Amino acid sequence: MSASEPRQVLTPVPFDEVVVDDDFWAPRMAKNRETTLDIEYQQMQQTGRIDAFNLDWRPGMEPRPHQFWDSDVAKWIEAAGYSLATHPDPELAARVDAVIDKVVSAQQDDGYLNVYFTVVEPQKRWQNLRDMHELYCAGHMMEAAVAHFRATGKRKLLDAMCRYADYIDSVFGDEEDKRPGTPGHEEIELALVKLYEVTGEERYLKLSEFFLNQRGRTPSVFQLERPDEPYEAAPGYHQDHLPVREQTTAEGHSVRAMYLYSAMADVAGKLSDTDLLRACERLWDNTTLKRMYVTGGIGSTREGERFTRDYDLPNETAYAETCAAIGLVFFATRMVQLTGDGKYADVMELALYNGTISGVSLNGSGFFYVNPLESAGGHHRQDWFGCACCPPNIARLIASLGGYIYSRADDAAYVHLYVQGQAELEVAGHKVVLKQQTRYPWEDTVALSVRPDRPVTFSLRLRVPGWCSVAQLSVDGRPVPMPHVEKGYIHIDREWTGEETVELVMPMRVQRLEAHPKVKADAGCVALQRGPVIFCLEQIDNGVDLHQMLLPRDAHLSAEFRPDMLGGVVTLTGDALVADESDWQGILYRPEAARLRPATLTAVPYCVWDNREPGQMRVWIRSS
Repeated sequence: MSASEPRQVLTPVPFDEVVVDDDFWAPRMAKNRETTLDIEYQQMQQTGRIDAFNLDWRPGMEPRPHQFWDSDVAKWIEAAGYSLATHPDPELAARVDAVIDKVVSAQQDDGYLNVYFTVVEPQKRWQNLRDMHELYCAGHMMEAAVAHFRATGKRKLLDAMCRYADYIDSVFGDEEDKRPGTPGHEEIELALVKLYEVTGEERYLKLSEFFLNQRGRTPSVFQLERPDEPYEAAPGYHQDHLPVREQTTAEGHSVRAMYLYSAMADVAGKLSDTDLLRACERLWDNTTLKRMYVTGGIGSTREGERFTRDYDLPNETAYAETCAAIGLVFFATRMVQLTGDGKYADVMELALYNGTISGVSLNGSGFFYVNPLESAGGHHRQDWFGCACCPPNIARLIASLGGYIYSRADDAAYVHLYVQGQAELEVAGHKVVLKQQTRYPWEDTVALSVRPDRPVTFSLRLRVPGWCSVAQLSVDGRPVPMPHVEKGYIHIDREWTGEETVELVMPMRVQRLEAHPKVKADAGCVALQRGPVIFCLEQIDNGVDLHQMLLPRDAHLSAEFRPDMLGGVVTLTGDALVADESDWQGILYRPEAARLRPATLTAVPYCVWDNREPGQMRVWIRSS
């Protein structure tokens, strides 16, 4: 593939052209609209985040605006914009408009827009890009502006953010009258690409590339801005240890890394940058093959919310920030569009069904910042956080879920995710409606009707998930031999007349997953997966200290859908063994092995744990 070839081979079908009408995602999207967005708005009102844009703070007043408050408000606007695009709501629309009015009123005459550096430390604008989140906040507000414009056609916030981007472009660049610099917390890089896509202004794309190219320089741009501070341990934390095209391992703060890699993929596609794409592929492999939890969570330590080293994946102390799993979804979907390779959609699906939505309770009002894979019973969702990045982040992901399901090429329609509903897309110059009927992820069958506006020849490409070893296909009720599979997608090449229904069956057997031998925390254990869903044990179902439970290798596991449990989920049950403590009275150590007694193991989807009584939780189960 030559460097001059376009890199993006697929175009995602926009979320507002997709209807989601299933039993898994649709209730979560409804709860997001009806509960989560309101709760987050009230929290931001109560904590002063929204009124901070009045710029009436004075020294000594509490609360003092924080350096990244702008980003929390921005993500809420973005989530609300996605919701308005699919479900118009006059009350929410008026609320968003009022918040946007406040935001825009805080913009300075030169285009600058940041509450903290306008009222708290106005003399320190652009002096500490590494730590103070100015460009990060700008990026989130740009994303909010694009989302709101696409949802409503209103330009107020978009025009303001174009002014801000123009101002930032006047400050930073390679030209003699501009200065070097890049954000310590990446985000503006991918946001500038979105701003470019909606405006066509190429300066925004080039500015994104400029920020990417600033990383890994010698001396570092962060050293240049703060020459009196030591920087030896920090380059990796900020993904500043090497130029981006030379990076090979996922380093540092996991959310920052995912936003960086997402922007790298964006720019690689827009500018046909082969070296940047190759770097994305290397970083993807290291992230997902050596540093990712079985739930799609990433970032293994609380210290710095960061990656550590290959195969270091502790369970009880896992950080696995909700925002990091969301960032992995962002990175994955970009790599899908760039390559058409189903391995990226496999991880996107894994993170969507497990490590992201574990971050919000079923009632939409409680949130995880940290998503461990084991708990002694003290880890619970909270109403809010001082650092509140995760609640509005999961809200914007859920509200935009439709945008991850389908893509199109000139002569092909791709189905990445199996979600009941429908989409309208243009393929081979014709409008085509794809309609899915399925109870995925609980059941294994997807019926997909294909309705073009007139007969047309194109390739329908259906992803066969990596967890599925054998799939069966039929068209209009007649079994057909499995067609060509390329990069994880079935290719069905034919003329579609508007009367066809394709049925794909992906048998969902319960799988016992083992971790790489170098993952010390999981030695002698298995994790349970059925379809895309990872399961866990909760104390409420199993009644004992969960580390005592042992799953024999030959034990049969049954899957049953429980409509009355946790909003309707599949549970797994099977015969297990637990230590019999009855003869250990007064004994701490002894040479004889503990007697084992029979027990029944019950596992529930990881994404819904901690929605009932508090208690222990465990993903990795001892196995014999």
